[in-house]
Amino acid sequence: MPTMTPFLPTRYTAFALCVAGLAASLAAVLLAPHLWGAWLGLVVFAVLSGTGVHDLRQTRHAILRNYPVIGHLRFLLEFIRPEMRQYFIESDSEAAPFSRAQRSLVYQRAKGEPDNRPFGTQLDVTVSGYEWINHSMRPTRLENHDFRIVIGGTPHSVEGGTAHAAADHPCTQPYSASVFNISAMSFGALSANAILALNQGAKMGGFAHDTGEGSISQHHRVHGGDLIWEIGSGYFGCRNDDGSFNAERFSANARDPQVKMIEIKLSQGAKPGHGGVLPAPKVTPEIAAARGVRVGVDCVSPAAHSAFGTPIEMMHFIARLRELSGGKPVGFKFCLGHPWEWFAIVKAMQATGITPDFIVVDGAEGGTGAAPVEFSDHVGAPLQEGLLLVHNTLIGVNLRHRIKLGCAGKVITAFDVARMMALGADWCNAARGFMMALGCIQAQTCHTGHCPTGVTTQDPVRQQALVVPTKADRVRNFHRSTLHALQELVQAAGLDHPQQITAHHIVRRISDTEVRLLSNLVMQVQPGALLGPLDKQHNVFRTYWPLASAESFQPLTQAQQGLVSNIALAA
Repeated sequence: MPTMTPFLPTRYTAFALCVAGLAASLAAVLLAPHLWGAWLGLVVFAVLSGTGVHDLRQTRHAILRNYPVIGHLRFLLEFIRPEMRQYFIESDSEAAPFSRAQRSLVYQRAKGEPDNRPFGTQLDVTVSGYEWINHSMRPTRLENHDFRIVIGGTPHSVEGGTAHAAADHPCTQPYSASVFNISAMSFGALSANAILALNQGAKMGGFAHDTGEGSISQHHRVHGGDLIWEIGSGYFGCRNDDGSFNAERFSANARDPQVKMIEIKLSQGAKPGHGGVLPAPKVTPEIAAARGVRVGVDCVSPAAHSAFGTPIEMMHFIARLRELSGGKPVGFKFCLGHPWEWFAIVKAMQATGITPDFIVVDGAEGGTGAAPVEFSDHVGAPLQEGLLLVHNTLIGVNLRHRIKLGCAGKVITAFDVARMMALGADWCNAARGFMMALGCIQAQTCHTGHCPTGVTTQDPVRQQALVVPTKADRVRNFHRSTLHALQELVQAAGLDHPQQITAHHIVRRISDTEVRLLSNLVMQVQPGALLGPLDKQHNVFRTYWPLASAESFQPLTQAQQGLVSNIALAA
């Protein structure tokens, strides 16, 4: 005997109840029109019933066609899932991308609240990858935590450099920088109030604020905090109408006393090798004025620079910017990609006799307002690998003492700073850490314009939630408390400056029964080692160094490698 199909499938039960409620409410209104509750029920059930009819007729969502009315519950739960997970499900140490413990530490330090923890560590010290810094039996005692380094001011001519060595220009305005600064975040990606608070905090705390490639806006200038002006491939703030570099406009901005350093952005960690477009509707008069573009026209950031096409041309561009800026430190930022391209830049330094004053290594774990998922997850070298290769390459060609190294990529705590300096960095930058100091709750809605805390939105109403003087204090407090914690780590290690921290001070657990010094796990090249035979060097140098040429970012063919070798032998 065949089974009977129910007249009303259970998936329509909620819709049927709404219709029944509508009928009952209508009857109640007709019988007792003076009862406000009947009218309220009529309105509610009319809306729900209308929603159900719409759900059945629409063609976009299969769930709503099969489950009218109640199907919306699924979308509601999906909408609040990140918040529910963040507040009720994930553990304090579960990072996505920053853990509750990391965020809480930033909030406490930004607010000036105690950041001490009772009852011991919450971390599993037996898990593989756990790291610590070794302490000394004779700790030092330091007077303050204002650790600084001087960027620029060292000779730039490379020993042995021949071609066009005279084209270099000295850095006559070196910058004394903090070892912890605000990483690149553009006005446009951040709100006006966020820029104002960051720059005021930087001014109060005596550290630097990177403008991001969106150039110097009016909001960067209000409080006069030290600026690192980032020059991207769009040359915003120093461009012609066709998007090419304009030397006069660059010089006018670069010679501003508030600008302390010039940073050429080759790529960024979150989306290396990827350009960007700010759609025309988002190009407001304020953004257009800062970037030097037209209002209401797509603002394009190409994937590559047009001012240079080869490593040698890049070195001459660096020298030209140093001259146009009046002798300020000039360097570049990049996320490591093809090793031969980085080696080609180093060979261009050797060939031209020109070196940058600094290099900032951006890790692939870096953040951005929006990036394709594949780029965020699978493009570019992580900070540790990128920093190690850059640091060791410069040591191997005897250039490390001429060039300061900065780094960025999920740097939050003083231990993060210490660890990066152990791997070769001279200073660290942080972006998301300072965003959290502003009040960012990691809602991850940066790309929507609906930031709940007013940090990453151009909505003037939402921005009002971010009160500049209060948040500026928090930015200053976060920087000061982090450096105070770094001071205590340096003292405990028996050192006088965080630059003295090396890979010998950091220990990593390998397994349940084995730990090793970081110095035994990471690459360490001897000074000048890359100037001779590569037989005993790390495989990355043996494989890719011969492919690199100062004349091109493209790898040499085997025939070209042979020709270069013959020329070298003849010389």
